[in-house]
Amino acid sequence: MYAVIESGSKQYRVEPGSIVEVDRLKAAPGDEIVFDRVLLAGDADTVKVGTPVVGGARVAGEVVDHTRSRKVIVFKYKPKERYRVKTSQRRCLTRVRITEVTL
Repeated sequence: MYAVIESGSKQYRVEPGSIVEVDRLKAAPGDEIVFDRVLLAGDADTVKVGTPVVGGARVAGEVVDHTRSRKVIVFKYKPKERYRVKTSQRRCLTRVRITEVTL
């Protein structure tokens, strides 16, 4: 069974046993997380598409750890001027191990 969930205005395809990196959640490692916004759920035979969410469906997971993404460097430059700005950013992420998908 698999599902498409929404977390932090992003969509993720998950199935039991998979590990997904979502935007930072306020939960400690080892805590149980429930995603109620299930947009699509299905298995080998059937697929349920929500309008916008599938009623009664939920995805449960366990917080593995908190991490940060790799550094992304942003460089702004204007030719024929002395304008050069170098900045960078790293997103704060939470790794979640999906334990179950229920309809």
